[in-house]
Amino acid sequence: MIGTLFNVGMILIGCTIGSLFSKGIKPAYHNILMQALGLAATVIGINAVVQRMPHSKYPVLFIVSLAVGGLIGQALDLQGRFDKLVGHFSGGNLSEGLATAILLYCIGSLSILGPIEAALKHDYTFLFTNGMLDGITSIVLASTFGFGIAIAAGVLFVWQGSLYVLALVLRGALSTPILNEITIVGGILILGSGLGLLNIKKINTLNLLPSLVIPPIVIGILELFH
Repeated sequence: MIGTLFNVGMILIGCTIGSLFSKGIKPAYHNILMQALGLAATVIGINAVVQRMPHSKYPVLFIVSLAVGGLIGQALDLQGRFDKLVGHFSGGNLSEGLATAILLYCIGSLSILGPIEAALKHDYTFLFTNGMLDGITSIVLASTFGFGIAIAAGVLFVWQGSLYVLALVLRGALSTPILNEITIVGGILILGSGLGLLNIKKINTLNLLPSLVIPPIVIGILELFH
């Protein structure tokens, strides 16, 4: 868990620095930071999909995952519940920033593979690298949305901690095809978040989060029949 603690620490440090800068930043600079973050999220999402799609053994699984996961998320109204919860603590647009932060911090190759590598091989390279990137990202996010972005650090700790424990318990069960499909779906969600930040299209990305659990379930069922 050393790598995860480092990752969380870098986010908290970045949020502190970013929130200090936010008080002196004019609206025009806030706008350009939002645009920069939107472009970065869009590129990160596209890169994840482009890198992983050629290695996919289930070319249409991401479509099924998004459709089924979206229906589940909409039925549970995850986006609405999240907005209401955040609204109790902030009158601004913190919910949008938090949703983006959670996706950027948690749903990436390094954040998913990092805890697994740490658990199975005691290799913290991915997590240390991810921590540095998240630290920079948190500065930009906190300078725009405030220190409330630090809440995402807690989500990251639970996320990576769960993957760490899961990897120790299951070991060989977390196959490459499963991680590959999760990363593809995650990349699409990050892309959707970027489009929202750029005001191109508002997408309820949190309602699509259940899509991430569909690939392991489908692949697990398919492997039972092999």
